[in-house]
Amino acid sequence: MGILMRWLRIVVSVFALLLLPLELIAAELVVITQRQASDSTLDDHKPALALNREQVRNLYMGASLSYKLKPIALKPGNRTRSLFNAKVIGLSESRIQSYWAQMKFTGRMKAPKTLASENAVLEYLLQNPGSVGYVAADTELPTSIQVIFRTGDQ
Repeated sequence: MGILMRWLRIVVSVFALLLLPLELIAAELVVITQRQASDSTLDDHKPALALNREQVRNLYMGASLSYKLKPIALKPGNRTRSLFNAKVIGLSESRIQSYWAQMKFTGRMKAPKTLASENAVLEYLLQNPGSVGYVAADTELPTSIQVIFRTGDQ
């Protein structure tokens, strides 16, 4: 059953990518968080936080990770969100909305907090340690923000 689900996710991801304009398909995204004092480059004994695609997907779909991170998403309809859903989550916006409606109805989980723009995500992350967001890879990031996942590095 696991192999079937993996193939189904791949098919859905490819289909979702086909619905995006070509310039967005080539675009890269980064998942970011506030750099902690212990993540300094001066501390060679502790590697910087890094997540893989599956961990990021699980984080945004409500699965628990060993890290205490709070995902922040962009509002539905945002182009960066559409790209994130296709490249990282592997589901269409309607499937994600349906999933979160079901989780809310059953009282199990709440969807990630949504913000209106990439600038709002950056501001939120700076004010809320432990929060994680995503932006286009070409976004200029403050030095206190670190990249923990990049779509091109999959």
